[in-house]
Amino acid sequence: MTTITAVLGDITTQRVDAVVNAANNAMRGGGGVDGAIHRAGGPAILKDCVTRFPHGLATGDAGWTTAGDLPARWVIHTVGPNHAAGQRDRALLTSCYRRSLEVADELGANSLAFPLISAGIYAWPRHDAIAAAIETIREMDTGVADVRLVAFDASTHAEILAALG
Repeated sequence: MTTITAVLGDITTQRVDAVVNAANNAMRGGGGVDGAIHRAGGPAILKDCVTRFPHGLATGDAGWTTAGDLPARWVIHTVGPNHAAGQRDRALLTSCYRRSLEVADELGANSLAFPLISAGIYAWPRHDAIAAAIETIREMDTGVADVRLVAFDASTHAEILAALG
């Protein structure tokens, strides 16, 4: 059974098997969570992205790279839908969580830290982003025992705690 925990903090400091990166389609680094993971993990992550994903990654899909200097073993990159740009199909958002867990299972990961995918600069409504994450993770048949939803600020953390009940 998977335990979901709300964590207030910095995803780049999570001591888990894999951290999930809310990446963009190009897979070459960016802002927000993506930029933080690339900065903290160092150049090995970008080098692995270029090698593994020469043409990027489709929205809703996921793939893995080394974690470089992060305390995790892997980074699982997933591309969320850009709500602000009109990508409003919730199935793309839930696919990010499902595909990330599938990749984690392929890697044999037991613990995973997720950001709220698409809830930052991509402007997915936070309440629904939280609901999509929790629903999808709870519905998945996965070998990942420990899933952390990492919030960077106290209000998001409180909202995740309330949604977890």
